[in-house]
Amino acid sequence: MAEGQRRHRILVVEDEDNIAIALDYLMTREGYDHDRIANGADALTRIRETHPDLVLLDVMLPEVSGYEICQTVRQDPALADVKILMMTARGSAIERRKGLALGADGFISKPFELKELREEVRRLLTAEG
Repeated sequence: MAEGQRRHRILVVEDEDNIAIALDYLMTREGYDHDRIANGADALTRIRETHPDLVLLDVMLPEVSGYEICQTVRQDPALADVKILMMTARGSAIERRKGLALGADGFISKPFELKELREEVRRLLTAEG
C-alpha cells in the first residue's frame, strides 16, 4: 500500500458469529480496517458515524432487516458513496433483484467461498463512484 494512502473501511453487519468470524479473518488478512455490528437497529447509526467505504450487509438481521438498512442508506445523500454488498442464505433470483432494486451494489449468497467474497469486495472498492 502506498504511503499516505488510507486503508478501506468496511463495516460488517452480521448476526451469526461463525460467519462474522470468517469475515473478520478475511478482512484482517486483506488489510482492511473493519468493524462488526450484530443487529440491524444499530447499523444505521454506525454507518452514519463511521461512513465506511463498504458495508457487508446480511439480509436477515434482528430488529431491522438488511433491505430496510440498504433502502435507508440509499435515501441519505450524505451516504451516497457508501458501497453495499448484501449477503443472504436465501440466494434466490427474487432476493437478488430486490436487493439490487433497493440500491445494493452487489449480492452474494451464503455460504460463499472466501475467494468469491474477496473478489467481490475488491470489485466494489475499486469501482468508480
